[in-house]
Amino acid sequence: MAAGKQVIRAPAQLGMLLRCARREQGMNQQELALKAGGMSQARLYQLELQPGRLTVERLLLLLAALNLEVVVRPRQHAINPAEW
Repeated sequence: MAAGKQVIRAPAQLGMLLRCARREQGMNQQELALKAGGMSQARLYQLELQPGRLTVERLLLLLAALNLEVVVRPRQHAINPAEW
């Protein structure tokens, strides 16, 4: 993940962002899982692979542990929902 803003439009992109941010910060899954509220390493592994099952609460905990935040803004370009 390059430094700066990342646009997420699909769950798979979110999983990749979490995994890349964790690796860039030198954390393994166990370390991030503990820092993000004590979930298991196995649960974090599943969330990185299938982030569509991620709750908003858990997402915010993970982002805080990675020193990231959510920003909501209007889309820059019209996107067909089928592309999600």
